[in-house]
Amino acid sequence: MERSDALEIAIPGQATLHLEYLVLDYNGTLAVDGVLLPEVADAMWRLAEYLSIHVVTADTFGHAREALATLPCELTVLHAERQDRAKLAYIEKLGAKRCVAIGNGRNDRLMLARAALGIAVVQAEGAAVEALLAAKVVVPDILSALNLLLHPLRLSATLRS
Repeated sequence: MERSDALEIAIPGQATLHLEYLVLDYNGTLAVDGVLLPEVADAMWRLAEYLSIHVVTADTFGHAREALATLPCELTVLHAERQDRAKLAYIEKLGAKRCVAIGNGRNDRLMLARAALGIAVVQAEGAAVEALLAAKVVVPDILSALNLLLHPLRLSATLRS
């Protein structure tokens, strides 16, 4: 699939975001109880036109590889220990200033804080307070988060000075 170079989002009163990478948690973010949420696949296909998509997870339920097999993303399954540091290292390797990160867990807090744009989601599994405090935006579900990227004026309205 041909992809544009980046997703640029102008935020009034702040620097324009130049995003190239979307880094997502799986359980609690894209999935509940290991099952990919409805309509997520469609949104990921649409975002793949603008962003390189990466899913970084501990894969607690063991379903991520199968659920994401046909989707336009790179999957990285982490070891159980120091996941927060591993997720941070992952976005730093990509270039954190070019990343949007989406997650809900305590182990997502460092990547949410360091990414150019950190979005926390609050769904059936809830969200860790540390993740909420680290994010620049908090939304009720993953489709709301992905739609902020597909409809960037929503994001501009939320983050403007």
